[in-house]
Amino acid sequence: MIQLVTENTIYQAAVIHSAAWQQSHRGFCTPEFVAIHTPERQMEYLQSVVNQGARLYMLSADGTPVGIVTVLDHLIENLYVLPEEQNKGYGTRLLRFAVEQCEGKAELWVLNNNLGARRLYERNGFAETGEVHHLSDTLSEIKMRLC
Repeated sequence: MIQLVTENTIYQAAVIHSAAWQQSHRGFCTPEFVAIHTPERQMEYLQSVVNQGARLYMLSADGTPVGIVTVLDHLIENLYVLPEEQNKGYGTRLLRFAVEQCEGKAELWVLNNNLGARRLYERNGFAETGEVHHLSDTLSEIKMRLC
């Protein structure tokens, strides 16, 4: 079940965001930087995203929260699934749901080194637009759009 996150469930969403973000960034961020992305810090971040107008959704499986995604107009962001719940189809469910919530052609940004996410997006009809944000010499964000 996918539901809009409320004030009562935002901490659960932050726990997912924190665990998944730490897992996905562990290989290229310092341990100190990864460690500061606690559920409390990520709750503040998610609340700021909601305050800017994004809708935050959470996917639960058998009553347990397993993934989140935000949608703002046509932009999909913050698609995270708990590390222990990945490769079970939850990311695909969240992505397809988010596409349905978009106003216009769905777009998203993905880190160039996140090959698993890029494959997920490509399998679901997204293609690179050619637009890139360089974050460092080796790290960049790639814009993808639903074809």
